[in-house]
Amino acid sequence: MIFGEMPLSDAEGAMLAHGLKGDGFAFRKGRVLDRADIDAIARAGIASVVAARLEDGDVGEDEAATAIARAIAGENLVVSAAFTGRANIYATAAGLVAYDQRALDEANEIHESITIALLPPHAPIAPRQMAATVKIIPFAAPRAALDAVLARVGAARPFLRVARFRPLRAALVQTRLPGTKPSVLAGTVETTRARVSGVGGVLSSDVVVAHEASAVAASLAAARSAGAELLLVIGASAVVDRRDVVPAAIVAAGGTVEHFGMPVDPGNLLLFGALGGVPVIGLPGCARSPKLNGFDWVLQRVAAGLTFGRAEIMRMGAGGLLAEIPSRPLPRQSASPAPQPPRQPRIAAVVLAAGRSSRMAPANKLLVEVDGAPMARRAVDAALGSQAVATVVVLGNEAPRVRQALAGRDAVLVEASDYAQGLSASLRAGLAALPADIDGVLVLLGDMPRVTSAHLDRLIAAFAPGEGRAICIPTHRAKRGNPILWDARFVPEMKALEGDQGARGLLGAHADQVCEVEMQDDAVLLDVDTPAALAALRERSA
Repeated sequence: MIFGEMPLSDAEGAMLAHGLKGDGFAFRKGRVLDRADIDAIARAGIASVVAARLEDGDVGEDEAATAIARAIAGENLVVSAAFTGRANIYATAAGLVAYDQRALDEANEIHESITIALLPPHAPIAPRQMAATVKIIPFAAPRAALDAVLARVGAARPFLRVARFRPLRAALVQTRLPGTKPSVLAGTVETTRARVSGVGGVLSSDVVVAHEASAVAASLAAARSAGAELLLVIGASAVVDRRDVVPAAIVAAGGTVEHFGMPVDPGNLLLFGALGGVPVIGLPGCARSPKLNGFDWVLQRVAAGLTFGRAEIMRMGAGGLLAEIPSRPLPRQSASPAPQPPRQPRIAAVVLAAGRSSRMAPANKLLVEVDGAPMARRAVDAALGSQAVATVVVLGNEAPRVRQALAGRDAVLVEASDYAQGLSASLRAGLAALPADIDGVLVLLGDMPRVTSAHLDRLIAAFAPGEGRAICIPTHRAKRGNPILWDARFVPEMKALEGDQGARGLLGAHADQVCEVEMQDDAVLLDVDTPAALAALRERSA
């Protein structure tokens, strides 16, 4: 890759290394400079720019990041579109992040331009939370380095996956001594129920018996016979030896004690075994508290169906100090909650399909077929196939016919009774039907049949309000098009628009939040609203 200061005469087609502002222009880092850009920079009196140009053997940052992300993403994971050399990987199910740490280290050691960052091993994760990010540091990666990384991660398959929590049926057995308080027993049941439900399971039964091996053994055997898939037992007195009441009861019931103790504090006195193929966990006393302890880690591994036994328990020492210590006073009680992994933004799509089609009369352009499907259906299918979490379609002109064309689509259909007043009326109707918890909204036009899910996902990948990318607008060869992705905070302003105008008029007022997202084709510029435009489109497709 060629990198450095270039005279403007040599800069056309190069990527801008640093943001550049001048009279009438504001170019972001990574922009591929075209002739119009060069002329604008020259008019500002700037003679050279710091830029980069790819050479043979270089792979562009987005292409390289996408290739690696797709290679490492396994079960219960989805890859976002790449943007600025970053491809994020998100969970599609609740579970634990599982991967080969050695393979990760070796992949990251191959070349400094390629980085793969994951959550800690066995970290719990929820749907839509980020599990990993692949970032290409400069504007490209050497082909040889990319191939080496792909070979390494390919040899470790599955390199990365989310081990989904299984809906286990758990049974709890508690023992009591003469001084055991009923409130303690009741509290343990509720705390345990919450823990089990937190990993997708259900506490199907709980019993309290005397603190005697025979009573515990009988209760464990009964729960096993009743179909329990996980047996939990906590004694009124802590287990201090393999021959104590709880471990002795497991053996008496016909089970085995695989390991006693663990290098996690609190949680040292945990016991792990099995009875008739069903895992048995002897809970430490700290498990009566909802605070994080070693039992949480063991429960998560078992619920996720990961291989688990003595070896895995003894490897939990790294990070296993959970107790309050003087240099870290009361971290589990008074400190702020641990930061959650970034999550995939919740983007909704609004498809505007209410227009009068006056320029296409007498035909309704939204019902005109393109490649065998009405234009409105193509726009809706693009939204439904993207990473948008919900799709709202606004109907108006010939609403029954458009509704029929969209039959079977998993979209919310709303009618704008005042659609004849202009585009803003349709937009208001669509925005009013949005879910309450979205982060942003994609506004699609129903007469742009070449816009695909891939175009929408690239806009979603670019969306990062915290980094000044709150409005993402597609471009092709520096010309702006549609659809546009808006941060949810702009929805009130969009609802206040009137007349035959969309939200594009707000771009000037929020220019500092606009991010131009270059597309490889002109689909984002192509709207079909006249017979001539339709004929041209069909001619291109022939």
